[in-house]
Amino acid sequence: MEAVLKNLSRTVELLAVAARSSDVRLWERQSLSRAFHWACYCEHLFSKFHQNPGIRGIMEMQLHNTNCSLRAVFADYADISFLDLSQCQHLLLTGLLKNPNLPLSIMKILFDTTKPAHIKPREYQDVTGIIQCKSAQKILSPLTVQSDASAEVQAAMLTESLHALLSRGGGVCRAQRFLDSILQGCKEVEHLCLVLAAALLTGENVHGRTASLDFLRDWLQQKHSLLQNMCFILPTSLLKDLTKKHVKFRDMYCVVLKKWVGDMEYCVDDGEWVQRGTSPKVTFQEISERFVVLFEACPLLRSNVEKELNDLRISDGDFDVRGLSVWGDLLTEIRNYQSQLEG
Repeated sequence: MEAVLKNLSRTVELLAVAARSSDVRLWERQSLSRAFHWACYCEHLFSKFHQNPGIRGIMEMQLHNTNCSLRAVFADYADISFLDLSQCQHLLLTGLLKNPNLPLSIMKILFDTTKPAHIKPREYQDVTGIIQCKSAQKILSPLTVQSDASAEVQAAMLTESLHALLSRGGGVCRAQRFLDSILQGCKEVEHLCLVLAAALLTGENVHGRTASLDFLRDWLQQKHSLLQNMCFILPTSLLKDLTKKHVKFRDMYCVVLKKWVGDMEYCVDDGEWVQRGTSPKVTFQEISERFVVLFEACPLLRSNVEKELNDLRISDGDFDVRGLSVWGDLLTEIRNYQSQLEG
């Protein structure tokens, strides 16, 4: 029992260090693996002894003594109770994310959803892509949209990490490098787009995260290829929610739609406008429908966009013949869709 109590105290001390100490900046993959191993160990202790009054009482006394010692070291320390042992992995994860000294290398490990082949059989499996821990689900606030659960968890982690980086000196550069490293190492663009969308939607409900969302939107605006993929891949309903919540994203989305239109040429044989160049292969009809959905989400945008499209049509020669101006044909198509909806 003496060894169990000693391990219990060491793990609680580890949780305090993970959340508050600058020593975290020295952590590497092995350190992270050991930390989650001990957190899992404490969850096992809770499961084994929570219905044993005698042993539970001894463990609670050990926790009391450890908490007193840690309060003397960390001014903002919050006591760990016996019930808290049931979610040690969650406490470790959230503590790390809130620690401004957490190195980028550890953040990248937490975000990595791949399983490296070199992991040893007995190494703690959840160290890579820690989002797979069930307790990590508790980070989330309810979403208004349905999306992949792991994307939701990663979105919450992303927002927390950006907030921690931006809260200290030189944070803007570190946050920039952090996001760039995620993009560079990304193998599934579709999943990354879901994570970014979830971050922008859920972050609105997290107090004090406005700066993180502003930074994320500014960064996304600079990544033209990623932004186009995001606008192309995400479901229309999700894009509609994003345009409702974020004026800046609405404007970015509108610019992307107009770029797609500008990259079209008229195919005389098919009698249709088709994509050329490097733009995503989205049809003229799909773009028209996207504009209608955008106007539904942001009614005040309609008159300004229609005026802009009409000015572009006039600059093309002010013809009403189909196939001569993509802007004029787009304006006609949008009005036809809106008439059908209103009818």
